[in-house]
Amino acid sequence: MPGLENNLSVRRCLTFATGLVECLCFAGAVFGWASLVFVLKEDRYFSSLCVNATGLNNTQTLDCSAQDEQFSLIFTIASFMNNFLTLPHGFLFDRFGTTVTRLYGIFFYSMGTLMVAFSSSALAYLLFPALSFLAVGGILFLMTNMQVGNLFGSRRSTIITLYNGAFDSSSALFLIIKLLHESGVSLRAAFLFLSACSVIHILRTFFLLPRKFIPYPLPDRYTYGVSCGESKAANTEVAAKSQTHSAAEETPLTTNAPVKQ
Repeated sequence: MPGLENNLSVRRCLTFATGLVECLCFAGAVFGWASLVFVLKEDRYFSSLCVNATGLNNTQTLDCSAQDEQFSLIFTIASFMNNFLTLPHGFLFDRFGTTVTRLYGIFFYSMGTLMVAFSSSALAYLLFPALSFLAVGGILFLMTNMQVGNLFGSRRSTIITLYNGAFDSSSALFLIIKLLHESGVSLRAAFLFLSACSVIHILRTFFLLPRKFIPYPLPDRYTYGVSCGESKAANTEVAAKSQTHSAAEETPLTTNAPVKQ
């Protein structure tokens, strides 16, 4: 059935392309924290921790080492959460499958972006849970996209490598936000846009990914998404072949043959 094969091929290519964009633009954004710190300093996050100090030649300087410590602590906690929770996330993925795991990750990612969007210099401590949520949601995006390599057979390792590279490259997201901030785009507007992109993640979860897992090796005419599992056409063809085979075996000679002890 050429039409069915073409539809499956288009769906697989679309799954790969959207997964690559997802990993490139969202998954590992937390590792671009250094670029976002410049924006946060301009918006006077933790600025109350800066104190006047006496420098060389009795000159008055502004000591913001305590502010820098807070920014470093935020990133340290987020990095720890990103790596430490990989083990329970793997158990969650094995136990409940792709859909549940991705909805869990989308929830945390959306909460993280909303917390950053509605934070301010007075609510700077919202950055502690916000960046951790971004790290947790991002690693779940990567984990659930790894299985897309199973759709491409011998190119499986290439797909997985591309997704890992895209995950590391997504640290440029905060650099883009920094450049947009210098152009007049507020931090709140940028992160509200990232939060709105969760709709795309949800649509991709239900239409371009399986409910449970993508098997390897891949069965013939395997499909996924809304019609998860093997396609109805494939099942119909298998049933027709089995009926033909049983009818061929049931010849008049074998039907009238005496039953032997």
